[in-house]
Amino acid sequence: MKKIIPTLLAILIFAFSLVGCDNKSSENLITSSQSEKMQSSESSDLTAQSETPVQNSLDFISYSDMNGILSVDRVELSEEIAKFCSSYEFLYEVDDCKVLGYISIPNDCSEKNPYKAVVYNRGGNSNLGTVDGEETAAICKALNRIVIASKYRGSEGCTGIDCFGGDDLHDVIKLIDYCEGFKFVDMNDLCAMGVSRGGMMSYLAAKNDSRVKKVISISGAADLTSSVKERDDMKSLLIERIGGSYEELPEEYKARSAVYWANKINASVLIIHSKNDKQVAFSQAENMVEQLKKYNKEYYFVTYNDDIHGVHQEDIQIMEKYLNGESISEYVTEENIK
Repeated sequence: MKKIIPTLLAILIFAFSLVGCDNKSSENLITSSQSEKMQSSESSDLTAQSETPVQNSLDFISYSDMNGILSVDRVELSEEIAKFCSSYEFLYEVDDCKVLGYISIPNDCSEKNPYKAVVYNRGGNSNLGTVDGEETAAICKALNRIVIASKYRGSEGCTGIDCFGGDDLHDVIKLIDYCEGFKFVDMNDLCAMGVSRGGMMSYLAAKNDSRVKKVISISGAADLTSSVKERDDMKSLLIERIGGSYEELPEEYKARSAVYWANKINASVLIIHSKNDKQVAFSQAENMVEQLKKYNKEYYFVTYNDDIHGVHQEDIQIMEKYLNGESISEYVTEENIK
């Protein structure tokens, strides 16, 4: 697993950033409302995987006739990552839009040996922070899960308009529909995971689809009504994407802000956020945790004393354990949330 960490860090740290962040050492603190709910289970040990390539008997191209999938193409991967998984780009239809998606599948996955899945929600908007099959493959290898992702409508190669958490949520929900239809996917503990805007999309997916059982929000946007006050560039971006200002369309902004409807999230939530994040203020994570705590939801809160907008090296092991249902109680430190 250690060999792919730099690749994964590069993917996630810059998934949404409008400016670069320095990678500083930091101290992590994890708080949890209900750590006793986490049950230990057998996990996959990535470090024990063989370096010998495994022949993938699953040909995803055979799924190209599934309802709404218009085309499928195999993605050429670097030699190292190709030892562990295969990636495919597929064009699929949602509403009246054509959207590009990516799926990465471990090489020993098959209909007889299904894997659990992560729906990865990219950050950014339009062509900023977009995703591809090499990136989903890196996450697939790091977390030992099938990873499926959407570029979202309105980005290059897709039609439609990116509404930043509006109808483009349908692009994500469609991926969950596909996962349920793929016989090689184990739908238990389906996770929606994302960075920044992707955190917002993951919260929305959990709110709107009960098939999402876990959420990982990394530097996630949880309150767009705060974002417009924190950053002038976000204010202009959201006016363009949502169709008006917060003053003109307050309900549209709140509809994308999980702090206003945390009671509707029934999935377990892992929040990772740096205290000095310049892209999405730490207060958004604090307020989200406050709401989850208020409604007695299961959550885990990882914080860092730095300004990194994205994943830290330590997070890989934490996320892997969280996804595997292993106890993370050894990391838990109680911390007052303002």
